[in-house]
Amino acid sequence: MYTAHPDRYADMPYRRTGRSGLKLPALSLGLWHNFGPDRPVQTQRAILRRAFDLGITHFDLANNYGPPPGAAESAFGEALRADFAGYRDELVISTKAGYLMWPGPYGEWGSRKYLLSSLDQSLTRMGLDYVDIFYSHRPDPETPLEETMGALHSAVQQGKALYVGISNYSAEQTREAARILGELGTPLLIHQPRYSMLDRRPEEEGVLDALDELQVGSIVFSPLEQGLLTGRYLDGIPEGSRAASDSPFLNSDAVTEDLVARLRALDEIAKSRGQSLAQLALAWVLRGGRVTSALIGASSPQQVEDCVGAIRNLDFDAEELARIDAAVKP
Repeated sequence: MYTAHPDRYADMPYRRTGRSGLKLPALSLGLWHNFGPDRPVQTQRAILRRAFDLGITHFDLANNYGPPPGAAESAFGEALRADFAGYRDELVISTKAGYLMWPGPYGEWGSRKYLLSSLDQSLTRMGLDYVDIFYSHRPDPETPLEETMGALHSAVQQGKALYVGISNYSAEQTREAARILGELGTPLLIHQPRYSMLDRRPEEEGVLDALDELQVGSIVFSPLEQGLLTGRYLDGIPEGSRAASDSPFLNSDAVTEDLVARLRALDEIAKSRGQSLAQLALAWVLRGGRVTSALIGASSPQQVEDCVGAIRNLDFDAEELARIDAAVKP
């Protein structure tokens, strides 16, 4: 029988999400890649336990996480029943809908029919009455935004979600989504964009500015760039890595000599701060408090521990930031 560590809240910082009453841990655990049937169940449960013991209270899922789609939610539901049944009120559990889940015209995108059907399926897989946050996973170019946001509002009205969020929306779409939800009476809580030292589009395209203006929280995915911003690729492509498998999310063509040189330069900066490259990358996205939480993925409890080490040094001086910019820019 699992018993959570009594000091689990001692070190992890918790940040208020926008202007809401909800606080999220600086680091949250995403169940994107490592919670399918190809991974040992005991390893999955050990990752979740270690994360919670270290103060990670937020577990981020989506209907299509696995692989295959739905597998992560099913695995998480089993872990909830086995280990976390008594801790539900200490957890923030989120899920999303937007990408392909079943055949036919109602199995993806942003229609009311798809979003609410998908949420029901997600709740069934996890064995939950509600999730804490329900997201529109991507904007639908063919469905009126009023319909998509109306579906999120309905999920809250039905008691199936406490808060709502969006992911992969542009700055303009974010402003419009927030306006619609505000008029409905269900505030936009959070946006989940992709953001890292190597991918600064939320800065460059004004998403972070929009969130500041709207007082909406942010939780960033891929802050480690699919593992590039760890020590794995400092000498090229290692066997067994994601790039070696030519994953659709990271292929070997991306790992160029120029990129490896930049990674090595960043690793030197990390060493000067007493951090691993992964810790540097996480600290960078969390710098200054603009980002509410950063999502980490993990294939072992040890990876969770290394990532959590980032919280010991989240401050940067101007010289360090300039060195990072110089290392990153081609």
